[in-house]
Amino acid sequence: MRHLDLQLVAFSQHGVLRSAGAFENLKRAIGMGVDVVGGIPHFERTMADGALSVRLLCEFAAEQGLRVDMHCEESDDPMSRHIETLAAETHRLGLHGRITGSHLSSMHSMDNYYVSKLLPLMREAGVSAIANPLINITLQGRSDTYPKRRGMTRVPEMMAAGINVAFGHDCVMDPWYSLGSGDMFEVAHMGLHVAQMTGVDGMRACFDAVTVNGARILGLEGYGIEPGCAANRARGVVAGRQAVQRRLQTASQLENGRRKKTGDCVSRVPVFTSRQLRVLSARVIR
Repeated sequence: MRHLDLQLVAFSQHGVLRSAGAFENLKRAIGMGVDVVGGIPHFERTMADGALSVRLLCEFAAEQGLRVDMHCEESDDPMSRHIETLAAETHRLGLHGRITGSHLSSMHSMDNYYVSKLLPLMREAGVSAIANPLINITLQGRSDTYPKRRGMTRVPEMMAAGINVAFGHDCVMDPWYSLGSGDMFEVAHMGLHVAQMTGVDGMRACFDAVTVNGARILGLEGYGIEPGCAANRARGVVAGRQAVQRRLQTASQLENGRRKKTGDCVSRVPVFTSRQLRVLSARVIR
């Protein structure tokens, strides 16, 4: 029985134009069967190179018939404009519903008038967004004194504008973030705090952000537990907003209609002492 389905992203960590041979390596990876085209325009040498990388990668994805997951605006720079370019290229190339901007952290700092023009552009292009509450609240605003920015993108505003917004983990246990569990209820719980979505409707929206909205971004067919669907399910003691509210562990899991062992549902991550956590955190800060 399969335990996990993955979609792999061909992604140049330091920029597809900044690193020699990176674009060719990305094309080779796609040729080997990698599923999604990725990019990181804010890591290119200039704003112009960042915009060019978005155009080239979207054109390549259109040629290959693939989706795009762009690490976009993961900074505190209020003048970054790569999500605007991504939405415009999506519309130009007819990639509606196949493009995702991950992080979009700089939108937290953008001028409100500019954002009022940006959100309709994203909605018209069918660009989805993925906020990553745990890593965004950890990394963004680090250079601020006070007031200190939260750094997560404008989740409730995008949802209200009709944009599909999901929550991701981004880092589970690596040098950028060493405290993850892989538990998406934990992600949703942090997301509703950072976005101040603590009302009943907000909590339900955060539950959707780690379930149906993400499935829509991945293009999953037969997602859900309605008749005719694949019946892949993680079941908690309660569902919906209460599952997010109480951060409950998964009680059981179904995969293609078959129940999996309870032990298979528990994330196997190391248990750290408080001293070990302090050491890990110090290494991340350095």
